[in-house]
Amino acid sequence: MNVLLEKFSLPPVLDAIIANSPSVIVPESKEVLFELIFGSGSTTKVDVFYDVDGKPVKEADVVRCKNGAAVNFVEDYMRRRDPDSMRIADDQPTDKPRFEDVYGYDFGNLREQTFRWLSQQELIFVPFMAGGYEHGYEALLVCPRNAAFFAFAMAQLQAFVNIKDPAITRFVPRAIVYVAPPFRHTHFKGKQVCVHSRHTDLHEVFSYNLYPGPSAKKGIYSVLLDIGEQEGWVTAHASAARVITPYENEMVMMHEGASGGGKSELLQGVPRAADGRVLLGVNTHTGEEHYISMSDTCTIEPVTDDMAMCHPSIQGSNGKLALIDGEDGWFVRVDGITEYGRDPLYEKIAIHTKDPLIFFNLQGVPRATCLLWDHTPDSNGKPCSNPRVIIPRRMIPHIVDQPVEVDVRSFGVRMPPATASQPSYGIMGLMHIIPPALAWLWRLVAPRGFKNPSITGDSQLASEGVGSYWPFATGKRVKQANLLLEQMIRCSATRYVLIPNQHIGIYQIGFAAEWIAREYLARRGGVNMKLDRLVPARCPLLGYALKEMKVDGQQISPQFLRPETQETLGIKGYDKGAAILTEFFSRQLEQYDVEELHPVGKQILECFKKGGSIQDYCKILPLGLE
Repeated sequence: MNVLLEKFSLPPVLDAIIANSPSVIVPESKEVLFELIFGSGSTTKVDVFYDVDGKPVKEADVVRCKNGAAVNFVEDYMRRRDPDSMRIADDQPTDKPRFEDVYGYDFGNLREQTFRWLSQQELIFVPFMAGGYEHGYEALLVCPRNAAFFAFAMAQLQAFVNIKDPAITRFVPRAIVYVAPPFRHTHFKGKQVCVHSRHTDLHEVFSYNLYPGPSAKKGIYSVLLDIGEQEGWVTAHASAARVITPYENEMVMMHEGASGGGKSELLQGVPRAADGRVLLGVNTHTGEEHYISMSDTCTIEPVTDDMAMCHPSIQGSNGKLALIDGEDGWFVRVDGITEYGRDPLYEKIAIHTKDPLIFFNLQGVPRATCLLWDHTPDSNGKPCSNPRVIIPRRMIPHIVDQPVEVDVRSFGVRMPPATASQPSYGIMGLMHIIPPALAWLWRLVAPRGFKNPSITGDSQLASEGVGSYWPFATGKRVKQANLLLEQMIRCSATRYVLIPNQHIGIYQIGFAAEWIAREYLARRGGVNMKLDRLVPARCPLLGYALKEMKVDGQQISPQFLRPETQETLGIKGYDKGAAILTEFFSRQLEQYDVEELHPVGKQILECFKKGGSIQDYCKILPLGLE
């Protein structure tokens, strides 16, 4: 028996697994865990196989590179998170699919089979703090040894615990993640499935696949949301940064949105063309490029990349929302890095790292450096749209480790091109100022938007729901909606904006709107302006548009601020797009119109159903501007 296991206080089923397993390894460091990926000797490549009904099935290959481990899955499908991977196997309240309803039998039998299979494997136990060392919760990963790469990924994403530390006398997991890959084939027709079983003092996650997205990454997010639902707080789906202007003024900006909504991009510097100018947008019909000149840009001090814990122990002052990072490492998508020099920060970290990293969907050559622009081709020959690297927070320069108070809370949406001849919902201007009531509605709907690269499926307009974290929540939709609304009412000094990415009307913009809005807001100290500088958007859901915008002395064309002024879109094309957006909101908001909804939430929904104006929304929850 491994003496380190004596420090754990575990459920009886897990004690039985330990008693029957050929071996259980509890690594004392991440370095030891990395070496377990390749075993002893000078092995440079490992194929991860499992026995499926008597036949070996390969799941992935792992290559030892100079700068870490490159993991590539055999199937294209396994290279992206399946948004329909969550199943609930308990009797707690939920709006998510229950295991028994989907598969026609009780999970109890499969749970026993899973434990039986695990008890026959050599295992790795990875203790960690879900949500971070200071404000997190004790948790444990139970993983077959030949999937050590998955265990290493978890140790990089969350706060790894050395159980040998003398300060740890008892480790009582609040969450346990069990990994059993073969069941994907034997029970789920090859699909990614993560089964959640919630109890008052324990949240179990059964990961039946090896892509970390639904389990090591979002599975732990589910755990934090479940705990927050019980305790009355939220882990927002957001990046955040302290933004420092060239004049040393500071602003904290938090950016929320569905997958692909621009969270990681908030933390990036403003890209420049060879001559130093900043590309604002490209006319998709004529190819005409629109640039602005910017001398100095802001310094970005990252706070969070994806999971922002708004924990009650870090309440903000002066009516502002406070948050801290819920991760110890960031699962960074690098599809935008297509050549050397596209993202110098992450390229430098990945290439010159002193400690090994782990890469997904990137080509790896044994003993060579894995490069962030060498995206693994899918079966169609095109580069995988979801290449990833896990970057530990400690490797990121100027990282902020303390809680911050949020000045501006933005929401990003992937927008398609929009013209009068081909109208769409891509009618959002470069930045819109919105009151808390509208900000809440946008978080209830959380459009996934145009050509999302992070997940399977190709729906152009779908909803990720409350706060855009609903795909990872295990409980009740209305409960999360109420928690978000109560948070917004409580944090009345934090301001709200909407920011598009990909397109503004006919212009392809990528993430330029986000970078320019960040520079503009930081120079103004946040949403610090008079109402006379704003004009109500033609679509009330978009709040206020800016009459004009000047950044570093450069005037932004009205075509980017109010898309209806674009000749190719016009008012008629805009209004058709507004109708598409409004109808989509109408369909999505119906599910929140229930008895349990917060009284203020009912007022906001009623305002929407009556076709309320921006002034009507401001009467419910004030904008905070004069």
